This record gives sequence, C-alpha cells and structure tokens, in this order.
Amino acid sequence: MFCGHCGQENSASSQFCGRCGQPLAGVSSSPTEPAAPPPLPGAGALDAKTDGKAVASLILGILSLTIFSVLAGIPAVILGHVSRSNIKKSMGRLKGEGMALAGLILGYISFAAIPLILIIAAIAIPNLLRARISANEAEAIRSLRNLNAAAVSYVADKKAFPSELTDMGPSGAQLISQELADGQRAGYRFSYFAVDADQDQVADGYFVAAEPVTPGSTGVRSFCSDQTGIIRFAPRGQPCSTESDAL
Repeated sequence: MFCGHCGQENSASSQFCGRCGQPLAGVSSSPTEPAAPPPLPGAGALDAKTDGKAVASLILGILSLTIFSVLAGIPAVILGHVSRSNIKKSMGRLKGEGMALAGLILGYISFAAIPLILIIAAIAIPNLLRARISANEAEAIRSLRNLNAAAVSYVADKKAFPSELTDMGPSGAQLISQELADGQRAGYRFSYFAVDADQDQVADGYFVAAEPVTPGSTGVRSFCSDQTGIIRFAPRGQPCSTESDAL
C-alpha cells in the first residue's frame, strides 16, 4: 500500500506510513490506471456506408440538366428526399447527405427550366412549321415548271400533249421523275387533266393542279398551270383555277 503523502510503499497491514507517520487511507497497492479517453467525435463515421439513393439522386440531378429534364429531375428530387431521411435515421451508419442535397437542388433547377422550354417550343415550333410550308410551296412551284417544260418537250415529239402524268415518267417519255409521275411530291398532290378542245381525240392542252396533302401542315396555298405555262395560286382552302391570280 502506498502513502498518499510521501508515496512510500508500506505493507498491506500497516495503518501508518513508515516514513512520514501519516495514517494510510486504504490506498491501493498499485496506482490506479487512468481512464480510457472518450472516443473522438465522428470516429464511427469511418465505417459508414454511402447511401445508394444519394448517389442515384446526384446522377439523375446531373442528367436533369440535359435533354432528359424533368424525366430525370422528378426521380432525383424523390430519391434525394428519401436518402436524406434515411441518413438522418441511420445514426451514422449511412453517409452521402451532400450528394443527396446536390441531387435535390439540380432536380428542382430542372423544374424551373420547364417554363423556359415551353416558351422556346411555342416560338420554335410555329417557325419550323412555316419554314417547312414555305419549302414545300417552293418545291410545288418548281415541280409545276418542270411539268410545263416536260409537256412542251412531249408535244413537240408526239404532236399531242400527254394524257396523264405517267406518259412523261420513266415508263413513258422519261421526262419527269417517278415521284412526280406518281402525283405526289414534297407534301403536295399533283392532278393532271388532258384537254381536247376540238374533240378530235388529240390532247391540244392540259391543266395540272398542285394541292397540299395536309392543308395548313404540308402547305397552305394551292397552285395550278396549263399549256400557257403560267403558274397561278389560290389562298388556303380555295382550289386553283385558270381564273386564279398568277404568281
């Protein structure tokens, strides 16, 4: 037993210190071992696993800023909320709250982009449709010019105008393409009529009309022409005739 005053070791049965004479207060025969230090804060986090939902939320959040938009943004937000809740309840067994939060934020940003996307679509789609209509109408006019030129070549050789479009096609005089001979090209349908004014069984004229396959979508105006070579047009919803305005 050690003396609490001078540190002298005494026998276990001694009541007073042999050196200083002070009473011994039942000091243990060996020094008390120091208490183990408390664990460092966050030491358990070394074994924590990253929550898979947090990783998925972050990946989907990044994808939501691309063409996937809300298709990835909605699950990113849902997984982000679920992951953060699971991490808080895991008592340190799960980590990844930062990734879940980032996925949440990116997902909500994709929601904010929806009105902008709708505005852009509202502006772009009509412009694209108008551009398509303009291109189809220009092609219809070009096709009528080709038909007029082909008809002139045909009558010069056959001494009569063709009775139908196929007479000028690959299976006939080979003056026009098969597509045009079939009567449909670039969103327009072409109708050809031979004219026999003097009833002598020989076509001395013709009338050809070009109408949009889907009015308002593939084209707006109708066009027509005849043996005079003049191309005419009619506004939307009206058939083109020899009385229509010339281009």
